[in-house]
Amino acid sequence: MQATEAVKLLLGIGEPLIGRLLTYDALGMRFREVRLRRDPNCPLCGSHPTIKDLSIHHDGGAACAITPNGREAAVATSARA
Repeated sequence: MQATEAVKLLLGIGEPLIGRLLTYDALGMRFREVRLRRDPNCPLCGSHPTIKDLSIHHDGGAACAITPNGREAAVATSARA
């Protein structure tokens, strides 16, 4: 389904699931569609985004690490390394 959504967006055809969430219950063989509103305070896509650089994710999961006590800790990595 994700590939179909990508194709629809790339080709500009059909009705993409923008603003909607499609859930699937495999046991009951049911689909459910939920409408979503954009959060104006979202730091990524809101009215005044504060996250403008995603380079911390350049190395995949390297942006997070597990500390000796088992907790996750943010790790600053260079995207150019």
